[in-house]
Amino acid sequence: MIERLSAAAGRDVSRETFERLKAYANLLREGAAEQNLIALSTLDTLWERHILDSAQLARFEPFAGASWADVGSGAGLPGVVLALLTEGPITLIEPRRLRADFLQHTIEALGIAGRVEVKPTKVERVEGKFDVITARAVANMSKMLQLSQHLSTRKTVWALPKGRGALAELAEAQRAWQGVFHVEQSVTDVDSFIIVGTGVREKTR
Repeated sequence: MIERLSAAAGRDVSRETFERLKAYANLLREGAAEQNLIALSTLDTLWERHILDSAQLARFEPFAGASWADVGSGAGLPGVVLALLTEGPITLIEPRRLRADFLQHTIEALGIAGRVEVKPTKVERVEGKFDVITARAVANMSKMLQLSQHLSTRKTVWALPKGRGALAELAEAQRAWQGVFHVEQSVTDVDSFIIVGTGVREKTR
């Protein structure tokens, strides 16, 4: 599994990091028994569906130590996985109290609370600028850009995992947004894609 993680993330994954990811997977399983963190039907494929799927986003880190914002972090996917694979500061934005509580417990249990911050609020109320913005299963691309654009600069990388409708979402978003976009195939699912954008800004009317 370490080899698959390294291939997905585009970087070497140490034994120590792997052990922390296993600890996180256990926390996910425990948390899923108490609240709807992830679909129970995906517990048997937890590593493939959630851990590896999140790990692949590390490939879009523009430089070592980049700051990340994970919008609608939920169970910490992909934010907690990225925090274990990268070295920069990460902000987990999650308005639902129980999930935010789970995230806070998780980052403390994993020993990464000094570098990872949980914002238990809506993304519209979060301040700051980030080098990378990601969101997994939060909203369509147009809505996501509208809600989160204040967190970005012209250099921000947007890494947005999407399903088979990725191209249609991108086409719709480009009616109101401009930037340099490309779509990459997910390494874990042939029907999933990642929309990557830079220089993203609203078109002037």
